[in-house]
Amino acid sequence: MATTPAPTAEPDSSSALSITVETNPSDVRLSELGIQSWPKWGCPPGKYMLKFDAEETCYLVRGKVRVYAKGSSESEYVEFGAGDLVTIPQGLSCTWDVSVAIDKHYKFASPS
Repeated sequence: MATTPAPTAEPDSSSALSITVETNPSDVRLSELGIQSWPKWGCPPGKYMLKFDAEETCYLVRGKVRVYAKGSSESEYVEFGAGDLVTIPQGLSCTWDVSVAIDKHYKFASPS
C-alpha cells in the first residue's frame, strides 16, 4: 500500500523554492514598480536569521546572498545578488548568508 506524505511534512524546505528571482529586470519594469520610492535596507556580510511575516519584494542594488530555508540542508539554497528583483513568500523562516554587503529597496505586501 502506497502512502503519501502529509502536505505539511516539510513546509520550510519547500518554501525556499517559492522565492522568485527575476534577473536584471528592465528599467521600465523597475519604474512601473516604483522601486526608487521604496524604503532601503542594507547589511554587512554575515549570517542573519529572518522570518518574513508578509511577502516581500526587493530589488538588490548591490550585494550577494544565499538563502537557506529553516531546516534545509547546506546544498538547498536560493542565491541572488545585485540587479535581481526578488519575491520572498510570507511565512518563510530562513538564514541569509550574505557574502557581499547588501543594499536593497524593499516593499512588503499589503495585508489582505
